[in-house]
Amino acid sequence: MGIMEFHQTFHNSDQFSSSCSSSSSSSSSSSCLTTFKGHSSYISSLTLAGKFLYSGSSDKEIRSWRRSPSQEFESNQEEFQNNMVTAGHGAVKSLVVSSDKLYSAHQDQKIRVWRISNEFDHHQKYTRLATLPTLGDRTARLLMPNNQVQIRRHKKCTWVHHVDTVSALALSNDESLLYSVSWDRTLKIWRTSDFKCLESVAGAHDDAINAVAIAGDGDVYTGSTDKRIKVWRKNPDGKRHFLVQTLEKHSSGINALALAGDGSALFSGACDRVVLVWEKEEESGLME
Repeated sequence: MGIMEFHQTFHNSDQFSSSCSSSSSSSSSSSCLTTFKGHSSYISSLTLAGKFLYSGSSDKEIRSWRRSPSQEFESNQEEFQNNMVTAGHGAVKSLVVSSDKLYSAHQDQKIRVWRISNEFDHHQKYTRLATLPTLGDRTARLLMPNNQVQIRRHKKCTWVHHVDTVSALALSNDESLLYSVSWDRTLKIWRTSDFKCLESVAGAHDDAINAVAIAGDGDVYTGSTDKRIKVWRKNPDGKRHFLVQTLEKHSSGINALALAGDGSALFSGACDRVVLVWEKEEESGLME
């Protein structure tokens, strides 16, 4: 496949509208089904997996909420008290689920991996499997000076470390790789079988990276406060990623990315209060 080309199909904020009122049109309507209460601070991340909704908050909590057989999410507060874990310091910025594992990105510069066990009466138990980078990964890198990177004038660390908030996570289509981005402007790739950091793209952007999305063909999209979306692809040897294209249409920092299920469109949201839609062009193999 050639380089994926996306072009802007809409961007004016007056083309779409939203309302918090209870009124509805003749064609569609929506209503609030239930309210979940339990977090003591603002919600910073959500992900849905099977019958469970997972939420992370700024008070370092991760909670799960179970969908009932009627397809509604139950909100019995007593039942949910055991479906909670706290970890790290600061906000839980991103959550992704793979089979029986939950990956969480934290403001304290760490990624945590949890095993999810379903117990009696629909409770879930979280067991921490690893904190990334792992001790073994850190120790192995320390032995060689070329693994050290300068992070401040008088401070170095190994390249496997994030040195600022880990802002977003994404899994490859086959779930063998975990991608993380950070306000430290790096993109890192981790192997999910042993949690080893395989690659770090330093200086991937000129400012904090806030979002990451992975296409089915393996292309990686990152969105940053520098107003750019960058597209990354693996080298033929499969060991390193290289920059394919830089997309520049937003007038302010990019906060969120989403891909259509078939990879035909990329959606980006930014501080400029608009959502851009980028459509894949098969013929030219270039970005407009």
